[in-house]
Amino acid sequence: MIEARHLRVLRAVARTGSFSAAARELGCTQPAISQQMKALEKSVDTPLVVRSGRGMQLSEAGRVLLKHATGILAGLSAAEEEVAAIAGLRAGRVRLVSFPTASSTLVPPAVARLRDSHPGVRVSLVEAEPPESLAMLRGGECEIALAFRYPQSDGGAALPAPAHGTPREARAEANLEAQQLTAGTDWSDLVATPLLDDPLVGLLPAAHPLAGRSGPVGLSELAGEQWIAGCPQCRGHLVELCAGAGFEPRIDFATDDYPAVVGLVAAGLGVAVLPRLALQSVRPDGVSTVPVRTAAGVPAVRQVVALTLPDLAEVPAVALMLERLAGAAAR
Repeated sequence: MIEARHLRVLRAVARTGSFSAAARELGCTQPAISQQMKALEKSVDTPLVVRSGRGMQLSEAGRVLLKHATGILAGLSAAEEEVAAIAGLRAGRVRLVSFPTASSTLVPPAVARLRDSHPGVRVSLVEAEPPESLAMLRGGECEIALAFRYPQSDGGAALPAPAHGTPREARAEANLEAQQLTAGTDWSDLVATPLLDDPLVGLLPAAHPLAGRSGPVGLSELAGEQWIAGCPQCRGHLVELCAGAGFEPRIDFATDDYPAVVGLVAAGLGVAVLPRLALQSVRPDGVSTVPVRTAAGVPAVRQVVALTLPDLAEVPAVALMLERLAGAAAR
């Protein structure tokens, strides 16, 4: 094997013309230079220097190796400098994948703080919901994935909501979707940084009898309402919460677009439950927001976390980005 230290010795010998001069340049002894040159010649199985009078010159093989050594050592030096810059947070890259509500609330202040303190670290963002975002993380397409999941009383995935009037045979399709959701909430192989418990709030039309109530609204009080649901995971959790309150919600509208949910509620077409983060980036005109309690009398929440792979958690830029995200969530 040709070692970088041997190539540095070869370059010094070629530049100075002798082992003793090369030793002075590299700050070592002449016997050490001679020993390393012998090791290099042994590894390539041919002489690399030829003595001529009181000096020495490179053989043909030595000149060929020196030509390649110049580029190899330059590349190593550049690599060492780049790695040192990354380790010292003078450079680096962090690719984020986030679900939309976190993209508009948690990510902007976190990235802004990181750029203020370490402008050489480049951060990029794409949006995806779990489980797609987790698949991207495990597939090497990002360093950090922001995700959420809902606490489950039985540890299983919530069943997606059937459409109003769906026959019982369609439950098999719902069960398949539930299995997919379970894959999106298995974080056992990842490093999870808890960010916050995001409370769920009820959205009611402004003229609704319960609008403006100061205390929490129990889901059972909304059993007879028409419902507007969100993404499949959110819809599944809504069905589970309502089942705990003793009823199956009639879901007439389903949309991942939170402004659309607000608009449908404001038009009096139903009620909804949304994460509080979602309302930070939406103007809830024409609706009333109320706290929501589960059948057990506790606040309904979803857990928001930043996920990464164990090895990536040790990368300085990734660790700093996780710290900034936690700081943004704490404000």
